[in-house]
Amino acid sequence: MSTESSLKAFEEAQELIPGGVNSPVRAFASVGGSPLFIKEAKGAYLTDLDGNKYVDFVQSWGPLIFGHRDETIESAVLKAVKHGLSFGAPTQVETDLASLVISMFDSIDKVRFVSSGTEAVMSAIRLARGFTGRDDIVKFVGCYHGHSDSLLVEAGSGAATFGNPSSPGVPADFTKHTLLATYNDIESIKKCFADSKDIACIIIEPIAGNMGLVPADKEFLLELRKLCDANGTLLIFDEVMSGFRASINGAESIVGVKPDILTLGKVIGGGMPVGAFGARKEIMAKLSPEGPVYQAGTLSGNPIAMAAGFAALSKLKQNAKVMSVLNARAVRLVEGMKAEATKVGIPMQVETRGSMFGFFFNENEVKNFADAGKTDAELFAKFHQEMLQEGFYFACSLYETGFISTATTDEMIEETIKASAKVFAKITNA
Repeated sequence: MSTESSLKAFEEAQELIPGGVNSPVRAFASVGGSPLFIKEAKGAYLTDLDGNKYVDFVQSWGPLIFGHRDETIESAVLKAVKHGLSFGAPTQVETDLASLVISMFDSIDKVRFVSSGTEAVMSAIRLARGFTGRDDIVKFVGCYHGHSDSLLVEAGSGAATFGNPSSPGVPADFTKHTLLATYNDIESIKKCFADSKDIACIIIEPIAGNMGLVPADKEFLLELRKLCDANGTLLIFDEVMSGFRASINGAESIVGVKPDILTLGKVIGGGMPVGAFGARKEIMAKLSPEGPVYQAGTLSGNPIAMAAGFAALSKLKQNAKVMSVLNARAVRLVEGMKAEATKVGIPMQVETRGSMFGFFFNENEVKNFADAGKTDAELFAKFHQEMLQEGFYFACSLYETGFISTATTDEMIEETIKASAKVFAKITNA
């Protein structure tokens, strides 16, 4: 398989763009080789500049639940484009999408749209601080909530310790109010409350997708809710990745725990850049212009993104039963690959939630970021490289989640399992 055109494009990009990519997640640093440059996509397939086709298990990192170039979404976008790209003024479709989002989550009465998941989380934390009048926040090691300063905190600092910046350019003063806790470990949360009486909010991915797929235990989330209530602290669910992917009604419908604030993204843009945050009325009432907590965005509620999101969510709501089909395919995929890995003595842990899937080349079950870090990174890199050669596109990091779309057929799943058997045999016999 030739990737000469992608290599040439990458060389050119490196001269003009830092690292040759506009997001580090697209780099192939952890798996070796160079990123593929994509020419086009349709359904479940990507096609690179050299004409190679791949079954896509990334789906633009989550938003394309109906695959690439879904006709319903594409039609809505083309129709909206004919009326203008952006107005910087309110449009009816913003209200229509807000109503649709709110109808699918019991925990939110009002929602505000922004242009990215990072922006949604940054705004939600500011709102929590403004509502409570407190400064400190708690995040979990291994949960990624975007690249805003207060959330770029070094992992591995230990449970319930005040964080240090993990990126140059972030002053220590920006992260001194961020406490770290261990995912699925309620004692680390109790330690946070013992260390600080000024905790405004705890933010968590209830279904973590940025340390691989690692769902929070139901019992852990129930205890977390109780501790927040007892201490007057708001609970934020970051479902930028899992929202409408794990369930069309959110993690709250799976675990029975309601957050105070919810952040969303990915699917609600139908492939266009968008994010959102929502909460009950009294919390959202603190937000400008209704209240004193300032948040703004010139392109927030962009009419093209809103049209795409409304089309995507409307289609999903009308076809809610498709989630069980997608989950069945996700389960078949990871269980099938695990069976093939086991045949040749490769340990593999797997997990699914709705249309999301994850796997670790790991001896033991993964419950937190430290567990995920024990995964055989070298083995994953070899697996990734060889599966690309077979025509299957997985995320280029062992800490990312995979996605099934409605365009991913049962036949594609079986072909992937068959290819994985070939790859596992090749790796173990090398």
